[in-house]
Amino acid sequence: MEKEAKKEAFRKYLESSGVLDALTKVLVALYEQNDKEKPSSAVEFVQQKLGGPTICEYEKLKAEISDLQIKYNELSVTHQRTCKELEELKSSKSEVCKETVDRDIPKDGSWGGI
Repeated sequence: MEKEAKKEAFRKYLESSGVLDALTKVLVALYEQNDKEKPSSAVEFVQQKLGGPTICEYEKLKAEISDLQIKYNELSVTHQRTCKELEELKSSKSEVCKETVDRDIPKDGSWGGI
């Protein structure tokens, strides 16, 4: 009896959320295709009618994601390398400035008549 109640509750859920209506419309559209126009893959037809990508589109999207991930990884490594180089340049510039200041300041504290 509990299983029947769960099934009924699930059926009501599918009906109230519009799933049954959407599936019914797609299956009717598939049924109404004449024999010459019937798709070779009923699953692809249903997916496409429900708004999902076809298997071919899905594979292309997966390949694109893979390519973009590779590019992202490469750019991330380049970014890290560039940040390290920038920090090294900042550090060396700071040392050069300090040496210049130290060299230009007289040790006796006089400023050479300034």
